[in-house]
Amino acid sequence: MQGPEAQPAIDSPDSGAQTAANEPQAAESAAALASATVVEVERELQAALDAARAEAAEYKDLYLRAKAETENTRRRAQEEIAKTHKYAVESFAEALVPVMDSLEKALEVQNATLETLREGVELTLKQLRAAFERHRLVPIDPKGEKFDPNRHQAISVVSAEGVPPNHVVAVLQKGWMIADRVLRPALVTVAQPPS
Repeated sequence: MQGPEAQPAIDSPDSGAQTAANEPQAAESAAALASATVVEVERELQAALDAARAEAAEYKDLYLRAKAETENTRRRAQEEIAKTHKYAVESFAEALVPVMDSLEKALEVQNATLETLREGVELTLKQLRAAFERHRLVPIDPKGEKFDPNRHQAISVVSAEGVPPNHVVAVLQKGWMIADRVLRPALVTVAQPPS
């Protein structure tokens, strides 16, 4: 004989009802969990979006500041260039003013002899040469030198004894250089090359 313990368990009709009642609760619980997860994801996304917006605003501010600084630098450079162009000859002009004064005084002199006029012109020329030297304005006087098309302008080619071919025979007008730039080439005649 079997005891009460050996009897098989029989499902009661109440146990199925209880399982059916637990299913809505489980669904509600899952929905609540999903809703909480969505809310948490939304919070994280909103936080990430806010951080990205703040970073973008910071970069925009940095960009605008850099752009303004660049514009200010460009404007200052343009003003400096304009001033340089406007006043570039100021020191050279200051050196030439005494030369002008000397020439005007020479014209005011009455009853000047040829000798005094010559002395005045020589002194004025000395002032002018000093001004040119101070500002690195150097004459190009290439007589006897090899013809250089960068510094000389040939007016004619002549046959000349004793002058090597392609060398300057005569200087018709001196040229001028300022520092290392040709201001005006020398006008020259050049010895004819052999035929």
